[in-house]
Amino acid sequence: MSYKSNTERGSYFCAVCGSFFTRKYHVTIHMRTHTGEKPYSCEICGSSFTMKHHVLRHMLTHTGEKPYACEVCGSSFTQKQNMLKHMQTHTGEKQYSCEVCGSSFIEKQNMVKHMQTHTGEKACSCEVCGSSFTTKQSMLQHMRTHTGEKPYSCEVCGSSFTRNHHMLQHKRTHTGEKPYSCEVCDSSFTKRQNMLRHMQAHTGNRPYSCEVCDSSFTLRQSMLRHMQIHTGEKPYSCEICGSSFSRKQHMLQHMQTHT
Repeated sequence: MSYKSNTERGSYFCAVCGSFFTRKYHVTIHMRTHTGEKPYSCEICGSSFTMKHHVLRHMLTHTGEKPYACEVCGSSFTQKQNMLKHMQTHTGEKQYSCEVCGSSFIEKQNMVKHMQTHTGEKACSCEVCGSSFTTKQSMLQHMRTHTGEKPYSCEVCGSSFTRNHHMLQHKRTHTGEKPYSCEVCDSSFTKRQNMLRHMQAHTGNRPYSCEVCDSSFTLRQSMLRHMQIHTGEKPYSCEICGSSFSRKQHMLQHMQTHT
């Protein structure tokens, strides 16, 4: 085992990278980041994990069990942290703030990701096409556009998706669930983005402006899509004939002409 004890500090450290830990068990788990060891396997699909509680959490994707329920609306979740995160949509709590512009966020990872819009940092690159991304997760999700992998499947109709939250959003078309409600008129929506877009109709707020023609938009995504009119950018390409499109929806519609 590649660790050493530091009795003066009452801690253990990794002999490979020098990271310190308070418990011997923690450095044992950490070492798996160097060795790649994943000793815990799912009995159903064979996926392997570095920690036992990770495989137990993964098993819930097969059983469909959702042991954590929201006390406000009854929505249920496979993980406690997801339930707590969901609860913040009711309380409106945003405990993480950007030090540069003051924007606040429910999740720390979203705040960290937002900070990169100020620094311009894109630390992760795609090995296939060289596209760069602010987070490893975004890069891995992008890689699926090359591999065609769609690991998340709907249990009702079998439709598959590249991202878990896309699959969860899709499942609401079967259940009719609309967990996001407007505070002004009580209209409800399947997607948080649609609820926020609807809220702008009450406030009239259009915080995102085009730098070229000063058109303003309720959503950043709408502004970026509009900018493609000026830049001529067409980031979505047909894998069969190479035709390119400014919107993913248009590319997918075009793909149907081949199938």
